[in-house]
Amino acid sequence: MKKLSLVALASATALCSGVAVASRLGLQDPETPIARQIYSLHSLILWICVVIFVAVFGMMFYAILKHRKSVGHKAAQFHESTTVEIIWTIIPFVILMGMAYPATKTVIDMKDTSNPDLTIKATGYQWKWGYEYVKGEGSLTGVSDGIALLSSLATPMDQIYDPKVQKGENYLLEVDNEMVVPINKKIRILTTANDVIHAFWVPAFGVKQDAIPGFIRDTWFKVEKAGIYRGQCAELCGKEHGFMPIVVRAVEEDEFKAWAEKHKTAAVAEPAPAVQVAAVDTTTAAPAAAAGPVDGKKTYDGLCAACHGMGIAGAPKTGDKGAWSARIAQGPATLAKHAIEGIRAMPAKGGNPALSDAEVTAAVEHMVGLSK
Repeated sequence: MKKLSLVALASATALCSGVAVASRLGLQDPETPIARQIYSLHSLILWICVVIFVAVFGMMFYAILKHRKSVGHKAAQFHESTTVEIIWTIIPFVILMGMAYPATKTVIDMKDTSNPDLTIKATGYQWKWGYEYVKGEGSLTGVSDGIALLSSLATPMDQIYDPKVQKGENYLLEVDNEMVVPINKKIRILTTANDVIHAFWVPAFGVKQDAIPGFIRDTWFKVEKAGIYRGQCAELCGKEHGFMPIVVRAVEEDEFKAWAEKHKTAAVAEPAPAVQVAAVDTTTAAPAAAAGPVDGKKTYDGLCAACHGMGIAGAPKTGDKGAWSARIAQGPATLAKHAIEGIRAMPAKGGNPALSDAEVTAAVEHMVGLSK
Protein backbone atom coordinates (compact mmCIF):
# COMPACT_ATOMS: atom_id res chain seq x y z
CA MET A 1 0.00 0.00 0.00
CA LYS A 2 2.88 2.33 0.85
CA LYS A 3 4.50 1.61 -2.52
CA LEU A 4 1.23 2.39 -4.31
CA SER A 5 1.00 5.72 -2.48
CA LEU A 6 4.56 6.60 -3.50
CA VAL A 7 3.82 5.68 -7.11
CA ALA A 8 0.67 7.81 -7.07
CA LEU A 9 2.57 10.76 -5.57
CA ALA A 10 5.33 10.43 -8.16
CA SER A 11 2.77 10.27 -10.97
CA ALA A 12 0.97 13.38 -9.71
CA THR A 13 4.27 15.27 -9.43
CA ALA A 14 5.23 14.30 -12.96
CA LEU A 15 1.80 15.38 -14.24
CA CYS A 16 2.05 18.78 -12.56
CA SER A 17 5.57 19.25 -13.91
CA GLY A 18 4.34 18.37 -17.38
CA VAL A 19 1.54 20.94 -17.13
CA ALA A 20 4.03 23.61 -16.01
CA VAL A 21 6.34 22.83 -18.90
CA ALA A 22 3.40 22.85 -21.32
CA SER A 23 2.35 26.34 -20.14
CA ARG A 24 5.86 27.61 -20.88
CA LEU A 25 5.99 26.01 -24.31
CA GLY A 26 2.39 26.64 -25.37
CA LEU A 27 0.13 29.69 -25.36
CA GLN A 28 0.47 32.36 -22.69
CA ASP A 29 -1.96 32.14 -19.79
CA PRO A 30 -5.22 33.78 -20.99
CA GLU A 31 -6.16 36.97 -19.14
CA THR A 32 -9.33 38.00 -21.01
CA PRO A 33 -12.60 36.23 -21.95
CA ILE A 34 -11.60 36.12 -25.63
CA ALA A 35 -8.15 34.74 -24.80
CA ARG A 36 -9.77 31.96 -22.77
CA GLN A 37 -12.04 31.07 -25.69
CA ILE A 38 -9.03 30.94 -28.02
CA TYR A 39 -7.12 28.80 -25.52
CA SER A 40 -10.05 26.37 -25.13
CA LEU A 41 -10.56 26.20 -28.91
CA HIS A 42 -6.86 25.51 -29.40
CA SER A 43 -6.94 22.69 -26.83
CA LEU A 44 -10.14 21.17 -28.24
CA ILE A 45 -8.86 21.04 -31.83
CA LEU A 46 -5.46 19.78 -30.68
CA TRP A 47 -7.08 16.80 -28.93
CA ILE A 48 -9.35 16.12 -31.92
CA CYS A 49 -6.20 16.00 -34.09
CA VAL A 50 -4.53 13.66 -31.59
CA VAL A 51 -7.51 11.28 -31.64
CA ILE A 52 -7.61 11.30 -35.45
CA PHE A 53 -3.86 10.71 -35.60
CA VAL A 54 -3.99 7.76 -33.19
CA ALA A 55 -7.04 6.21 -34.91
CA VAL A 56 -5.71 6.53 -38.47
CA PHE A 57 -2.15 5.45 -37.80
CA GLY A 58 -3.33 2.73 -35.40
CA MET A 59 -5.50 1.22 -38.15
CA MET A 60 -2.66 1.53 -40.66
CA PHE A 61 -0.12 -0.21 -38.45
CA TYR A 62 -2.63 -2.89 -37.47
CA ALA A 63 -3.45 -3.55 -41.15
CA ILE A 64 0.26 -3.67 -42.07
CA LEU A 65 1.03 -6.08 -39.24
CA LYS A 66 -1.98 -8.42 -39.33
CA HIS A 67 -2.79 -8.44 -43.03
CA ARG A 68 0.62 -8.74 -44.60
CA LYS A 69 1.24 -11.14 -47.44
CA SER A 70 3.84 -13.13 -45.51
CA VAL A 71 1.16 -14.54 -43.16
CA GLY A 72 -1.09 -15.58 -46.04
CA HIS A 73 -3.54 -12.67 -46.26
CA LYS A 74 -4.86 -11.42 -49.58
CA ALA A 75 -5.94 -7.86 -50.27
CA ALA A 76 -9.68 -7.29 -49.81
CA GLN A 77 -11.64 -5.84 -52.70
CA PHE A 78 -14.22 -3.19 -51.79
CA HIS A 79 -13.90 -0.81 -54.74
CA GLU A 80 -16.97 1.44 -55.19
CA SER A 81 -18.37 0.31 -51.84
CA THR A 82 -21.32 2.58 -51.00
CA THR A 83 -21.00 1.80 -47.29
CA VAL A 84 -17.32 2.79 -47.15
CA GLU A 85 -17.93 6.00 -49.10
CA ILE A 86 -20.80 6.98 -46.79
CA ILE A 87 -18.66 6.31 -43.72
CA TRP A 88 -15.65 8.31 -44.87
CA THR A 89 -17.94 11.19 -45.87
CA ILE A 90 -20.14 11.32 -42.75
CA ILE A 91 -17.34 11.00 -40.15
CA PRO A 92 -15.21 13.92 -41.46
CA PHE A 93 -18.38 16.03 -41.84
CA VAL A 94 -19.31 15.44 -38.20
CA ILE A 95 -15.75 16.23 -37.08
CA LEU A 96 -15.64 19.47 -39.07
CA MET A 97 -19.02 20.60 -37.75
CA GLY A 98 -17.83 19.89 -34.22
CA MET A 99 -14.83 22.14 -34.86
CA ALA A 100 -16.68 24.82 -36.83
CA TYR A 101 -19.28 25.70 -34.17
CA PRO A 102 -16.89 26.78 -31.35
CA ALA A 103 -14.53 28.38 -33.91
CA THR A 104 -17.33 30.47 -35.44
CA LYS A 105 -18.59 31.51 -32.02
CA THR A 106 -15.10 32.65 -30.99
CA VAL A 107 -14.53 34.62 -34.20
CA ILE A 108 -17.91 36.38 -33.86
CA ASP A 109 -17.12 37.33 -30.25
CA MET A 110 -13.66 38.60 -31.30
CA LYS A 111 -15.22 40.92 -33.86
CA ASP A 112 -17.91 42.34 -31.55
CA THR A 113 -16.41 45.72 -30.68
CA SER A 114 -19.76 47.33 -29.87
CA ASN A 115 -20.48 49.26 -26.65
CA PRO A 116 -16.90 49.80 -25.42
CA ASP A 117 -16.21 51.58 -22.14
CA LEU A 118 -13.04 53.17 -23.52
CA THR A 119 -11.61 53.64 -27.02
CA ILE A 120 -7.89 53.96 -27.74
CA LYS A 121 -6.36 54.60 -31.15
CA ALA A 122 -3.06 52.74 -31.61
CA THR A 123 -0.90 54.06 -34.46
CA GLY A 124 2.14 52.15 -35.64
CA TYR A 125 5.26 54.09 -36.64
CA GLN A 126 8.68 52.93 -37.78
CA TRP A 127 9.36 51.96 -35.04
CA LYS A 128 7.22 52.88 -32.07
CA TRP A 129 3.54 53.07 -31.06
CA GLY A 130 1.36 56.12 -30.55
CA TYR A 131 -1.70 55.91 -28.28
CA GLU A 132 -4.57 58.40 -28.38
CA TYR A 133 -7.42 58.13 -25.87
CA VAL A 134 -10.39 58.92 -28.09
CA LYS A 135 -13.58 60.63 -26.96
CA GLY A 136 -16.21 57.92 -26.98
CA GLU A 137 -19.65 57.07 -25.66
CA GLY A 138 -18.77 54.48 -23.02
CA SER A 139 -18.88 54.58 -19.23
CA LEU A 140 -15.47 56.31 -19.13
CA THR A 141 -16.39 59.18 -21.44
CA GLY A 142 -14.51 62.31 -20.45
CA VAL A 143 -12.12 60.54 -18.09
CA SER A 144 -9.14 60.25 -20.45
CA ASP A 145 -10.35 62.08 -23.58
CA GLY A 146 -7.50 63.75 -25.46
CA ILE A 147 -4.57 62.03 -23.75
CA ALA A 148 -1.88 61.10 -26.28
CA LEU A 149 1.31 59.13 -25.66
CA LEU A 150 4.24 57.98 -27.76
CA SER A 151 5.57 54.60 -26.62
CA SER A 152 9.17 53.82 -27.57
CA LEU A 153 11.59 51.04 -26.67
CA ALA A 154 13.23 51.71 -23.30
CA THR A 155 15.87 48.95 -23.37
CA PRO A 156 19.26 50.73 -23.22
CA MET A 157 21.23 50.65 -26.47
CA ASP A 158 24.27 49.10 -24.75
CA GLN A 159 22.19 46.02 -23.86
CA ILE A 160 21.30 45.64 -27.53
CA TYR A 161 24.65 46.27 -29.18
CA ASP A 162 27.26 45.44 -26.52
CA PRO A 163 27.51 41.65 -25.98
CA LYS A 164 29.36 42.22 -22.71
CA VAL A 165 26.40 43.99 -21.10
CA GLN A 166 23.93 41.75 -19.26
CA LYS A 167 20.39 41.77 -20.62
CA GLY A 168 17.58 43.10 -18.44
CA GLU A 169 14.62 41.03 -17.24
CA ASN A 170 12.32 42.51 -19.92
CA TYR A 171 14.91 42.84 -22.67
CA LEU A 172 13.33 44.43 -25.79
CA LEU A 173 9.92 44.30 -24.07
CA GLU A 174 10.06 47.54 -22.06
CA VAL A 175 8.88 51.01 -23.04
CA ASP A 176 9.06 54.56 -21.76
CA ASN A 177 5.27 55.14 -21.84
CA GLU A 178 2.85 52.26 -21.20
CA MET A 179 -0.73 52.04 -22.39
CA VAL A 180 -2.76 52.28 -19.17
CA VAL A 181 -6.27 50.77 -19.03
CA PRO A 182 -8.79 49.98 -16.28
CA ILE A 183 -9.62 46.36 -15.44
CA ASN A 184 -13.09 44.86 -15.99
CA LYS A 185 -13.85 47.39 -18.74
CA LYS A 186 -14.31 46.75 -22.45
CA ILE A 187 -11.43 48.47 -24.23
CA ARG A 188 -11.79 49.04 -27.96
CA ILE A 189 -8.53 49.45 -29.89
CA LEU A 190 -8.53 51.27 -33.23
CA THR A 191 -5.45 50.34 -35.22
CA THR A 192 -3.81 52.22 -38.07
CA ALA A 193 -0.28 53.07 -39.21
CA ASN A 194 1.66 56.09 -40.34
CA ASP A 195 4.06 54.45 -42.81
CA VAL A 196 3.95 50.68 -43.42
CA ILE A 197 1.83 47.79 -42.16
CA HIS A 198 2.32 46.98 -38.48
CA ALA A 199 0.32 44.65 -36.19
CA PHE A 200 -0.90 45.20 -32.63
CA TRP A 201 -0.41 41.92 -30.73
CA VAL A 202 -0.78 41.16 -27.01
CA PRO A 203 -0.82 37.34 -26.62
CA ALA A 204 -2.28 37.25 -23.10
CA PHE A 205 -5.30 39.24 -24.33
CA GLY A 206 -5.92 37.08 -27.41
CA VAL A 207 -5.58 40.28 -29.48
CA LYS A 208 -3.81 40.57 -32.84
CA GLN A 209 -4.90 43.16 -35.38
CA ASP A 210 -3.04 44.58 -38.38
CA ALA A 211 -2.40 48.34 -38.43
CA ILE A 212 -2.62 49.46 -42.06
CA PRO A 213 -1.84 52.97 -43.37
CA GLY A 214 -4.99 54.75 -44.53
CA PHE A 215 -7.34 52.27 -42.83
CA ILE A 216 -8.91 52.02 -39.38
CA ARG A 217 -9.44 48.50 -38.05
CA ASP A 218 -10.58 47.56 -34.56
CA THR A 219 -10.37 44.89 -31.90
CA TRP A 220 -11.13 44.73 -28.18
CA PHE A 221 -10.23 43.19 -24.85
CA LYS A 222 -11.37 43.20 -21.23
CA VAL A 223 -8.61 42.56 -18.68
CA GLU A 224 -9.85 40.98 -15.46
CA LYS A 225 -6.66 41.12 -13.40
CA ALA A 226 -4.39 44.08 -12.69
CA GLY A 227 -0.84 43.74 -13.93
CA ILE A 228 1.59 44.47 -16.74
CA TYR A 229 1.11 42.65 -20.04
CA ARG A 230 3.59 42.68 -22.90
CA GLY A 231 3.28 42.25 -26.64
CA GLN A 232 5.02 43.18 -29.86
CA CYS A 233 4.48 44.32 -33.41
CA ALA A 234 3.67 41.08 -35.25
CA GLU A 235 4.15 42.29 -38.83
CA LEU A 236 7.61 42.58 -40.38
CA CYS A 237 7.81 46.35 -40.83
CA GLY A 238 11.49 47.14 -41.38
CA LYS A 239 14.92 46.75 -39.88
CA GLU A 240 13.86 47.91 -36.39
CA HIS A 241 10.76 45.68 -36.35
CA GLY A 242 11.98 43.87 -33.24
CA PHE A 243 12.33 47.16 -31.37
CA MET A 244 8.68 48.24 -31.06
CA PRO A 245 7.17 46.38 -28.08
CA ILE A 246 3.72 46.93 -26.60
CA VAL A 247 3.27 47.25 -22.84
CA VAL A 248 -0.21 47.49 -21.30
CA ARG A 249 -0.60 48.28 -17.60
CA ALA A 250 -4.03 47.26 -16.27
CA VAL A 251 -5.10 49.01 -13.07
CA GLU A 252 -8.18 49.48 -10.90
CA GLU A 253 -10.69 52.01 -12.21
CA ASP A 254 -9.92 54.56 -9.47
CA GLU A 255 -6.21 54.34 -10.21
CA PHE A 256 -6.89 54.78 -13.92
CA LYS A 257 -8.96 57.91 -13.25
CA ALA A 258 -6.15 59.34 -11.10
CA TRP A 259 -3.62 58.56 -13.85
CA ALA A 260 -5.82 60.22 -16.48
CA GLU A 261 -6.36 63.30 -14.35
CA LYS A 262 -2.62 63.63 -13.78
CA HIS A 263 -1.85 63.47 -17.50
CA LYS A 264 -4.63 65.86 -18.47
CA THR A 265 -3.52 68.33 -15.78
CA ALA A 266 0.08 68.10 -16.94
CA ALA A 267 -0.97 68.85 -20.52
CA VAL A 268 -2.98 71.91 -19.43
CA ALA A 269 -0.12 73.13 -17.26
CA GLU A 270 2.37 73.24 -20.17
CA PRO A 271 3.59 76.83 -20.70
CA ALA A 272 2.16 78.46 -23.82
CA PRO A 273 4.66 79.48 -26.51
CA ALA A 274 5.56 83.18 -26.49
CA VAL A 275 4.99 83.52 -30.22
CA GLN A 276 3.22 81.65 -33.00
CA VAL A 277 5.07 78.88 -34.86
CA ALA A 278 5.55 81.05 -37.95
CA ALA A 279 7.39 83.60 -35.86
CA VAL A 280 9.76 81.17 -34.14
CA ASP A 281 13.33 82.48 -34.35
CA THR A 282 15.77 79.95 -32.92
CA THR A 283 18.73 82.27 -33.54
CA THR A 284 17.69 84.38 -30.56
CA ALA A 285 16.26 81.48 -28.52
CA ALA A 286 13.23 83.65 -27.74
CA PRO A 287 10.72 80.80 -27.20
CA ALA A 288 12.97 79.06 -24.72
CA ALA A 289 13.62 82.25 -22.83
CA ALA A 290 9.95 83.16 -22.66
CA ALA A 291 9.04 79.82 -21.14
CA GLY A 292 12.05 79.69 -18.85
CA PRO A 293 15.20 77.58 -19.21
CA VAL A 294 14.55 74.58 -21.45
CA ASP A 295 16.95 71.64 -21.65
CA GLY A 296 17.05 70.66 -25.32
CA LYS A 297 19.37 67.73 -24.60
CA LYS A 298 16.88 66.28 -22.12
CA THR A 299 14.07 66.44 -24.68
CA TYR A 300 16.34 64.96 -27.33
CA ASP A 301 17.47 62.07 -25.11
CA GLY A 302 13.93 61.31 -23.97
CA LEU A 303 12.21 61.37 -27.36
CA CYS A 304 14.16 62.44 -30.45
CA ALA A 305 17.10 60.06 -29.96
CA ALA A 306 14.81 57.07 -30.58
CA CYS A 307 14.96 57.87 -34.32
CA HIS A 308 17.61 60.55 -34.83
CA GLY A 309 20.14 58.80 -32.58
CA MET A 310 20.35 55.84 -34.98
CA GLY A 311 19.08 57.47 -38.16
CA ILE A 312 16.01 55.26 -38.56
CA ALA A 313 12.59 55.82 -40.16
CA GLY A 314 14.08 58.35 -42.56
CA ALA A 315 15.26 60.60 -39.71
CA PRO A 316 18.70 62.20 -40.34
CA LYS A 317 21.19 60.78 -37.86
CA THR A 318 22.41 63.28 -35.32
CA GLY A 319 26.02 64.18 -36.06
CA ASP A 320 25.82 63.24 -39.74
CA LYS A 321 26.86 66.52 -41.36
CA GLY A 322 26.02 65.31 -44.87
CA ALA A 323 22.43 64.44 -43.87
CA TRP A 324 21.94 67.68 -41.94
CA SER A 325 23.61 70.26 -44.22
CA ALA A 326 20.62 70.69 -46.55
CA ARG A 327 18.21 70.82 -43.61
CA ILE A 328 20.27 73.39 -41.71
CA ALA A 329 20.32 75.51 -44.86
CA GLN A 330 16.53 75.84 -44.63
CA GLY A 331 16.95 78.01 -41.57
CA PRO A 332 16.21 77.50 -37.86
CA ALA A 333 12.62 78.78 -38.09
CA THR A 334 11.75 76.24 -40.80
CA LEU A 335 13.36 73.38 -38.89
CA ALA A 336 11.47 74.31 -35.74
CA LYS A 337 8.21 74.58 -37.69
CA HIS A 338 8.69 71.11 -39.21
CA ALA A 339 9.45 69.60 -35.80
CA ILE A 340 6.43 71.23 -34.16
CA GLU A 341 3.89 70.60 -36.93
CA GLY A 342 5.35 67.34 -38.28
CA ILE A 343 6.59 66.51 -41.75
CA ARG A 344 6.37 63.31 -43.84
CA ALA A 345 6.92 60.27 -41.56
CA MET A 346 7.60 62.37 -38.44
CA PRO A 347 4.45 63.20 -36.47
CA ALA A 348 3.91 66.59 -34.88
CA LYS A 349 6.24 67.10 -31.92
CA GLY A 350 7.67 63.65 -32.51
CA GLY A 351 4.34 62.10 -31.55
CA ASN A 352 4.23 63.65 -28.06
CA PRO A 353 1.75 66.56 -28.11
CA ALA A 354 2.41 67.19 -24.40
CA LEU A 355 5.73 68.84 -25.31
CA SER A 356 5.74 72.62 -25.51
CA ASP A 357 6.90 74.39 -28.65
CA ALA A 358 9.87 75.71 -26.67
CA GLU A 359 10.97 72.20 -25.73
CA VAL A 360 10.75 71.02 -29.33
CA THR A 361 12.65 74.08 -30.55
CA ALA A 362 15.37 73.54 -27.96
CA ALA A 363 15.73 69.90 -29.00
CA VAL A 364 16.10 70.99 -32.64
CA GLU A 365 18.79 73.48 -31.62
CA HIS A 366 20.60 70.73 -29.76
CA MET A 367 20.58 68.41 -32.80
CA VAL A 368 21.70 71.20 -35.12
CA GLY A 369 24.57 72.04 -32.77
CA LEU A 370 25.74 68.42 -32.81
CA SER A 371 25.44 68.13 -36.58
CA LYS A 372 27.14 71.29 -37.85
